[in-house]
Amino acid sequence: MRSKRMFAVGAVIASLSLAGAACAAPAEDDEGSSNEKTSLNLGWNQPFYGYNENTSDANATANANIKYLMNDQFVFYNPDSELQENKSFGTMEQVSEDPLTVKYTVADDTKWSDGTAVDAADMLLVWAAQSNELDTIAPDDVQTDESTGAPTNTKNQVFFDEAGTGGLRYVKETPEIGDDGKSLTLTYDRPFADWQLDMMGLGVPAHVTAGKALGIEDPQEAKDALITAVQDKDKAALTKISAFWNTGFDYTKMPSDPDLALSNGPYLLKEFKENQFMTLEKNPDYKGEHEGAIDQLTVRWNEDPLAQVQALENGEIDMFSPQVTSDVADAAEKIDNVEIQTGVEGTYEHIDLVMNNGGPFSAGAYGGDEEKAKQVRKAFLQGVPRQEIVDKLIKTINPEAEVRNSFLRTQGTPGYDELVAQNGSAEYAEVDPASSKQTLQQAGVQTPIDVRVMYAADNVRRANQFQLLKPALAKAGFNLIDKNSPQWGDKLGDKTYDAVFFGWQSTSTGVSSDQEIFGTGGGNNLIGYSNPEVDKLFDELVVTTDVAKQIELQVEIEKLLYEDAVGITIYQFPSANISNSNRVTNLDPATLAPTMFYGFWDWEVPN
Repeated sequence: MRSKRMFAVGAVIASLSLAGAACAAPAEDDEGSSNEKTSLNLGWNQPFYGYNENTSDANATANANIKYLMNDQFVFYNPDSELQENKSFGTMEQVSEDPLTVKYTVADDTKWSDGTAVDAADMLLVWAAQSNELDTIAPDDVQTDESTGAPTNTKNQVFFDEAGTGGLRYVKETPEIGDDGKSLTLTYDRPFADWQLDMMGLGVPAHVTAGKALGIEDPQEAKDALITAVQDKDKAALTKISAFWNTGFDYTKMPSDPDLALSNGPYLLKEFKENQFMTLEKNPDYKGEHEGAIDQLTVRWNEDPLAQVQALENGEIDMFSPQVTSDVADAAEKIDNVEIQTGVEGTYEHIDLVMNNGGPFSAGAYGGDEEKAKQVRKAFLQGVPRQEIVDKLIKTINPEAEVRNSFLRTQGTPGYDELVAQNGSAEYAEVDPASSKQTLQQAGVQTPIDVRVMYAADNVRRANQFQLLKPALAKAGFNLIDKNSPQWGDKLGDKTYDAVFFGWQSTSTGVSSDQEIFGTGGGNNLIGYSNPEVDKLFDELVVTTDVAKQIELQVEIEKLLYEDAVGITIYQFPSANISNSNRVTNLDPATLAPTMFYGFWDWEVPN
């Protein structure tokens, strides 16, 4: 099966070196006077590698944050995680509740940076790619290369390798184009709780995708060809279009073809040095409400947060938001004019146990005995020292940090306490190695049990976490084998490990995305978990709009997740937005994505 991944803030890390700072030169106006352009250097931990963040491969924070600067969208979240409409980009209107019908209309001034209008063709491409209605090969039939995760049997098929379908899979009929090509109306065949999130942004330009795929140079002709292919379900054309959509926008340095880096938002991509930095400049033709406050932004990459602290002190970067540790916070506090804004991120650390690789947590290791495999998983999870991890690694940064005990809701949000009180997490509240060994003995499993554990290489917090896990699990009867990897993100779901810990990032407050993680065949189901009752409950949850009923359903789902011992949650990520107050002010980082990059339209460079 294909693998789709949504990575956490700071979760995907490459080995890089920090480039020297670039200074913005004064610009001369027509009268010959000097107008100083403002610029900022921003630190991040992973390089950009894909413009189409809606594909399974490029669906990562490193890409989505850059696209947030480049492309506008219908809705966005504010720092309080409240959904806001961006009417300067376009409007969305619920035309009907039964059937659920939604009309999207793009504003007249919204254009791609090559001058081509953003319109219904772009929205239609979103539906075509994420509804699965046009695919000629079922997701479950897609085979992938074990080393790369790339599909191997889709060459002559229509296959959009999307990262998550959301509610568009319930839009079975081809959406209707209206208003001279500026609007698209979607009719759902069932209610959907998170319909407002189905078309937040438009991903990639339709005229470029179809034009490159079909060899058409004229933008309008390319859009017309796309519309015709979708409406006629033209397999030959859609096979080419989907293939280009899947990989045509992947690049790790400035593309030679400028069409692959178009913008419809505040910033334009101007320079991109592989594994070093990316520079964006204000889009002079942008007409929306989120005009960039800074003329030039340069994002510099380094996976080492302590090196980023040094870069901030040296003036090489002006702001960064690392996967913070106490060492990083202590070092940053010593810098003159430093401002550290702390809080929590919409990301939680968790451990996954793989059930479909023939390893110690899968029934295949015990002749198909599902119950024995479940008991082994429970014994392992009972030995995870969650409180010790929080006390030693997280409370030093956030003294109020607590163990997270819910898979589906974040601490402090409505419904969290209700879930925790009823979901069965209490069974794993205390570390009990004696009970773990007793469980294994009753299951008839010999100890010690070898467990291959994967996590991000060169990640200090994760390395420390492994060092706390190894002796604790040894007492419970498990021998942890260190399988840290610099390519851990690409390896997710490849069955070469038995347990993995990393962070799931919440990019919205919706209730439907968790089905991708825990539902049978879900795009982010990386462990081979399948429970028909869980699937049934999720199917009901995603069409439920009443919050109280949503919580009831989530309680039932979590009871099953804890009973099946699929894995365990550990903590909510602490956050620290670290900046030089002499270089940038008026920052307001958000809990949800894009975290540090939120509010760029309000940033100020002090005089």
